[in-house]
Amino acid sequence: MPLSSAQWNKVLASDRLAPVYLLAGEELLVLEAADALRARARDLGYTEREVLEAGQHFDWDDLARSAAGMSLFASRRLLDLRLPTGRPGVEGAKAITAFCANPPPDVTLLITAVEWSNKHEGAWTRQVDAAGVLAVFNAPRPQEWASWIGARLASRGLAATPDAAALLAERVEGNLLAAAQEIDKLVVLHGSGRIDAAEMENLVADSARYDAFKLTDAAFAGDGGRALRILAGLRGEGEDLIPLMGWLVNQLQLALRLANARDFAQQARAERLWPAREQLFRKALRRAPREHWLACLARASRIDRMAKGREWGEPWLEAERLIAAIAEPRAAAALG
Repeated sequence: MPLSSAQWNKVLASDRLAPVYLLAGEELLVLEAADALRARARDLGYTEREVLEAGQHFDWDDLARSAAGMSLFASRRLLDLRLPTGRPGVEGAKAITAFCANPPPDVTLLITAVEWSNKHEGAWTRQVDAAGVLAVFNAPRPQEWASWIGARLASRGLAATPDAAALLAERVEGNLLAAAQEIDKLVVLHGSGRIDAAEMENLVADSARYDAFKLTDAAFAGDGGRALRILAGLRGEGEDLIPLMGWLVNQLQLALRLANARDFAQQARAERLWPAREQLFRKALRRAPREHWLACLARASRIDRMAKGREWGEPWLEAERLIAAIAEPRAAAALG
């Protein structure tokens, strides 16, 4: 049965490694857990590490060859198998199952998967669970955010009052990466010790403020009302439209590259998209064909020229129409 994050910390403190680990789930949490396991492996004498990237054309026989290979220094070895999609396929499942059935001495297999759901589980994951450790790292649910933030702050030497943790949870709006970044900033700005809501208010940048990132996320998520409110907020705050349009052009170019790709998931990995943003663009591209995004990009480039005084027009008004069309392709008539 998959371990929780809390159970994982207990497993990590063991004085010996299991033959195999599968760490799956939210990318940030999986990468941090894998880093912690690698550090623990070094402490326990695993001085050799081999990285295997299980991409589309990966030869699964390489796993068996690596497992059977002799150590150059007669030391313990860690095989670091990256499985981005969480789906090894038939051959991969056989190779992992074979390793679990007869793991070589002094070799530990670490498998990381940053795409995960219950649908990924199968006979091979049950073999991993039986032979070693299966840990799934999910993002906190809405009601868990404040306690998760409190625990993460505590792990870095900061004791937050419940009000302070709740304030930070509200500011980051469920964004895991933003929460991690804000907590790291707090450690630098505040140091160790206790932090209350007033101090939190003064120290933490308002991650929920109206900004370009949230504008594009809302638009591509199809939430036109929120996107237009954010745009109005930016205008009301006196923000310059030019950098905003530069970012919007960047995101529309990204959408086009994804739309043109033969393999969406592979292109998303090449773009280094976090799973949440990959899903954001996947859903957006389902709402409209490539031609729509090409038209949006052309309009964004024209608005950029307006904002720079190189073309006549009302750039803020045109930006509103563009955001509406991105959020709801049926509003694409606004591009006319």
